[in-house]
Amino acid sequence: MLDDLELFSEVDKSNMLDDLVQYPEQIKNALEIAENAEMERFLKIDNVIITGMGGSAISGDILCSLFRDKIEFPIVVNREYGLPKWAKKDTLTIFVSYSGNTEETLSSFKVASQKKCKILCISSGGKLQEMCGRRGVTHILIPSGFQPRAATMFILFPLIVLLKRTGLLKNDLQSDIEETIAVAQNFVESNKKSVSKESNLSKQLAEKIYGTIPQIYGWGVYAPIATRWRQQFNENSKLIARADVVSECNHNDIVGWSADPEVSKKFSCILFRDRAEESLYMSARLDFMKTLFDDTVANVVEIHAKGKSRLAKMMYMMYLGDFSSCYLALLRKIDPSPVDIIMELKKHLAEL
Repeated sequence: MLDDLELFSEVDKSNMLDDLVQYPEQIKNALEIAENAEMERFLKIDNVIITGMGGSAISGDILCSLFRDKIEFPIVVNREYGLPKWAKKDTLTIFVSYSGNTEETLSSFKVASQKKCKILCISSGGKLQEMCGRRGVTHILIPSGFQPRAATMFILFPLIVLLKRTGLLKNDLQSDIEETIAVAQNFVESNKKSVSKESNLSKQLAEKIYGTIPQIYGWGVYAPIATRWRQQFNENSKLIARADVVSECNHNDIVGWSADPEVSKKFSCILFRDRAEESLYMSARLDFMKTLFDDTVANVVEIHAKGKSRLAKMMYMMYLGDFSSCYLALLRKIDPSPVDIIMELKKHLAEL
């Protein structure tokens, strides 16, 4: 079915897969936009708060995980209407909303203004851009016209550039970024819709987990990527999906799998692997989990990272989830783009 190109035009009416194929160019474009943007200079920054929701917030999660051992300042991701009480004038608050109209993000922006925090913003326009203009706040304008979850590169890579330009990130990432673009190009060439299932890992994965509930396990730098997979299965495939983190899940989650076999058989468990990053203990935990799942769940899939730098490997893993979730939607004969229930909720909230 996934090699029937007529199916794509019939089901993927908004061409989500065509948007995903643009990832390498998105990265290049995003870097150019952020590097050329006018930006206020900050003399003192004590900590950083990145505020966003859904496909915007996941870029903050990736950033926190990627630079956890490289930046001396605390960075937290905020998914609330306000800000923590400890946010002060020397807190750098970064607001990301693809549409520029995300309710929670706009509310937090107002709080940051009241607290006189340092502010940077990224959006494709909307109210966030208007509020920045009125307050003289740095705003990076990114291209519009994408589903927010298909525009992650336009948020993630400007965030990296912003941390560099503020002086918080001192590492030279040029070679990592160049490798990431190369990995993205290679991935697209081997996973786009014209590539047959025989040679297309994303199509193979979608078929393997079709008819089951995906359960994704991340760890270390791959923890936010597991969350991204869950979100993409939710929004693109229109499925219930779960994500968890190793080794925390070894203190609770594995008990359920071992003691509830009837329910377990409804799941496909996906384990992220990276031998270069895994400690002895992490490898042992993941091997144990695979053995457990082999005896309890419908399918066990190990996903191995490709690349050398952490950034390239994280993006490879993310792309695989993005493409697979769209192919799974097509197997279910569902257009991956619309998210009607979310729009219904937003309409309901607007009436309050």
